[in-house]
Amino acid sequence: MSKSGGVALARRIGRRVEALGRRARKSHRVAFVALAVVQLVIAIASHAWMTLVPTSFLIIPLVVGGVLLRFGELVALTGITAALGSFIVLSRGLTSPRVGFVLVLVIVGWIMIASAKVRSRLGVAGTRSESMLMELRDTLTAQGELPKLPAGWRVEVAIRSAGGSSFSGDFVVSTVHDDVLEVALVDVSGKGIDAGTRALLLSGAFGGLLGVVPEEDFLPSANRYIRRQDWDDDFATVVHVAMDLRSGEFDVRTAGHPPAIQFDAWSGRWQTRDADGPLLGLMEAPEFAPNSGQLKPGDALFLYSDGMVETPRRDIGRGTDRLAGHAERLVAQGFQGGAAELVAAAGGPGDDSAIVIIHRMAHPLS
Repeated sequence: MSKSGGVALARRIGRRVEALGRRARKSHRVAFVALAVVQLVIAIASHAWMTLVPTSFLIIPLVVGGVLLRFGELVALTGITAALGSFIVLSRGLTSPRVGFVLVLVIVGWIMIASAKVRSRLGVAGTRSESMLMELRDTLTAQGELPKLPAGWRVEVAIRSAGGSSFSGDFVVSTVHDDVLEVALVDVSGKGIDAGTRALLLSGAFGGLLGVVPEEDFLPSANRYIRRQDWDDDFATVVHVAMDLRSGEFDVRTAGHPPAIQFDAWSGRWQTRDADGPLLGLMEAPEFAPNSGQLKPGDALFLYSDGMVETPRRDIGRGTDRLAGHAERLVAQGFQGGAAELVAAAGGPGDDSAIVIIHRMAHPLS
């Protein structure tokens, strides 16, 4: 595209954005005027036919305004509502129930205003802030979608947030390039919603690094990115595997994360793949040594977060043995559906839990 064409496109986009902004502002004004008129009609009807139109109907448009209006418009609507309610009460004489109703009206308005003030800090009005949160959650979920693998391979992932929240401090990013599967399971400090915003930020950054930088540079690059954020006490742990889908050879690197465990189908044994490395974000130039191995047909490799193996009453070593014991029961079914089962069986209720299972099937057609 030529420079003049790019400028023209930018101008068209700018005009479109301005038009959308004007339309949004206009729609808010229309909603405010409509709700104010409704309040006035309710007040007049209630004053004339008290038994048919209770004054408490004034609360309904106020709550609707709390959902639809911007902060300033909601303050104005609350003032109008309080004034109309006070007028009706004064016209009928002051009694304790009527004064109590005006007080309830003011309290409801204050609650609506407080909620709108929080949304106004985001620069959005009405339900758009909730929509943005849902879109962010969906983005984080989409980052963890696993790529399609060739015949003979299966990979599963399951993540459960602490407290049942939609946001989790654990997330997965993955890619396939040149017959190499790269998967990184990341655990951000904190849990649930508190860690969800940082997880979203890092999932985009780490997803962009994965498969672009050489596999040995992924963790150092991720560490430099976190260092640039200048977070005070926040850090992340990562387990990263690069798996050759032709030979089954792999390298595992960890950054302050529990080690991967491998199931050997030939011997029926479980082997811990230790690859010690420091937490991301704490050191300027850490080194991450790989632990190399190979998945033969029937073998499986497990990546998991500390929520799967560690509790205040159980250390990681015992937790890893317990996880392997649960996974042993899944061997007969070829580990199919095993990720969800293991999170449900071994995941700690007070922490985010996540697991990834990479299985090289002994019978690809099964």
